[in-house]
Amino acid sequence: MDPLFQPVTYLKGVGAKRAAALARLGIQTPYDLLYHVPRSYLDYSHPVPLAAALLGEVNVIRVQIVKKFPAQYTRKGMAIYKAVATDGASDVTVVIYNSAYAFQMLREGAWYRMSGKIQGNMLRREISAPHVLPDTSRDLICPSYPLTNGITTQVLVNLVKQAIAFLCQAPFDWMSSAMRQKHQLLPLAEALEQVHFPSSITQMEQARRRLAFDELLQLQLGMLMRRAENGTKSTYPMRPETDLQPFYAALPFSMTDGQRHAVQEIVQDLCGNTPMNRLLQGDVGSGKTAVAAAACYFAIQNHVQCALMAPTEILAVQHYHTLQQFLAPLGIQVGLLTGSLRAKEKQEIYARLADGSLQMAVGTHAIFQKGVQFAKLGLVITDEQHRFGIAQRAMLADKGGTPHKLVMSATPIPRTLALMIYGDLDISVLRELPRGRLPIQTFAVTGKLRDRAYHFLREQLQQGHQAYIVCPVIDEQEEQPMQAVTTYAQRIQEGAFSAYRVGLLHGKMKPAEKDQVMETFRAGEYDVLVCTTVIEVGVDVPNATILLIENAERFGLSQLHQLRGRVGRSSTQSYCILMTDHVTDECRTRMQIISRTSDGFQIAEEDLKLRGPGDFFGERQHGLPPLQIADLSQDPRLLEEVQETAKELLADDPDLSKPEHGALRLEVLRLFRRSGENWRN
Repeated sequence: MDPLFQPVTYLKGVGAKRAAALARLGIQTPYDLLYHVPRSYLDYSHPVPLAAALLGEVNVIRVQIVKKFPAQYTRKGMAIYKAVATDGASDVTVVIYNSAYAFQMLREGAWYRMSGKIQGNMLRREISAPHVLPDTSRDLICPSYPLTNGITTQVLVNLVKQAIAFLCQAPFDWMSSAMRQKHQLLPLAEALEQVHFPSSITQMEQARRRLAFDELLQLQLGMLMRRAENGTKSTYPMRPETDLQPFYAALPFSMTDGQRHAVQEIVQDLCGNTPMNRLLQGDVGSGKTAVAAAACYFAIQNHVQCALMAPTEILAVQHYHTLQQFLAPLGIQVGLLTGSLRAKEKQEIYARLADGSLQMAVGTHAIFQKGVQFAKLGLVITDEQHRFGIAQRAMLADKGGTPHKLVMSATPIPRTLALMIYGDLDISVLRELPRGRLPIQTFAVTGKLRDRAYHFLREQLQQGHQAYIVCPVIDEQEEQPMQAVTTYAQRIQEGAFSAYRVGLLHGKMKPAEKDQVMETFRAGEYDVLVCTTVIEVGVDVPNATILLIENAERFGLSQLHQLRGRVGRSSTQSYCILMTDHVTDECRTRMQIISRTSDGFQIAEEDLKLRGPGDFFGERQHGLPPLQIADLSQDPRLLEEVQETAKELLADDPDLSKPEHGALRLEVLRLFRRSGENWRN
């Protein structure tokens, strides 16, 4: 067996305990070690003279140890070791805490390169707890890895060197030399060695480019192959002559041109020979639910059932009410199925779905439980699909064999990210807001203006409107002082808003409690709703015209935009106040971006640049295999190259079944298995 694919215990220095620690990092084999790439690097190749070192900043210096002093001890027993070092022109005191071993390794008269923060003044400098490298070392660019308890950087370095030795004994590469030359990429073995132990920054960047190309290509191939799998013959082709006019006539408003165009695209898919697989992407308040209702009406007129799945009960209940308003006047039966329903109510809905008398089901993940059977499920709609993951979507789709699938998302996603996450879907985008909506006026302020902000809120309440106040946490936390909904609601009810009715809503409440609070707020029986981000998606209360977000620095740009979308849902002017006392340069930049534009897609692009794709959705729930190397916000040109290459490969070999593509096919499978997915979901 290839030593690269043996259990990690095959390596020297790895027993059962260390193997368990490595497993926490996702490392099971020496091959996994090769792809556990450094998070960053310490570059010792360009030391600065001590006289030019920036005080209070991390610097790399090259110094000779002149004199070591005996250890000093604090009252609590901490050992402090000091030595004087020089670069020949200036001196510096080296300070090491509680590590006799590290201090012993420093020899008087020897030269070292050190990286650390330099404190002091022009006459007396000190470098504390530096990273130290012997000046004779050949590896001047040192890797810094993601670690876990029991695994140090040095342990990983030793293990990675063993894995690279195995690789060098039998180097392999799935990519042909012609393809490498076309895209100016390093051979795989060289790239893997240089990404861990680069001989220069340029070589490291070239190595990461090759590995990023591989990762993006494998991801794109997997998504395109999944799309090809979806291209089976449709079980439910529909009649293009089906009349949508009764639906349009019954609407209490006129659809925008964008909405009508999206409906046309969906209808065309529903009437095709292959099942629809489409993403309906729209900014907050752009009217996606009305488009989904039109799709459901069209499908039900073709004698199939529809199901809409939402990530929370609050959102499911809201979709249920909205779809009832659109469809009930047209004689269509809509049912609600959530986890909080009583057993008798569930059984009744189960029976009606099974015999076909219930044409439309709206609910949470309860829809795809084992007991739910549909007579003829032809259209499946999922809202905010990145909150479900691909496997859960597939479980619902399996209820109907090969139904048509529509995914809705109010999270504006940059084009580069959308092409990756939704690579298996066609995309419809709603960019215009319904007629009569005014842009939300947004203001970023510090806590010093809280009294003025409260006064402004009370003015809105006196006009008969309602307000949201969002806090980042439920309960107060000593280690991170932030506004907490529980104490905040009580404080304002007794103080600044004592004359008004204050409601409280957060994620720890039972589903029935949350629904009750939202219904009470929607009915106008609360003036102010103090809540967490549980209202982030889909909550629709047209009378709410003002939103105050406390600790706004705690939220990403896209999340702030989502929250802002809870107001501005009528023709009345609405307002959003972002409050923060954590005014860093980055925070100031983010607040300026969100204040000056209401274009969710522009905000999403900026958010991707600031936070990177790994944090774009917060906790990763969208089912996309994790990208360990590629940075979609920095590599748009590379992504274009990858997409072109993927299409060329699959045009020649749709299943990657040719012998020369065997290794690449295995890599695609391995990438998707890392996230518990495969392209056949």
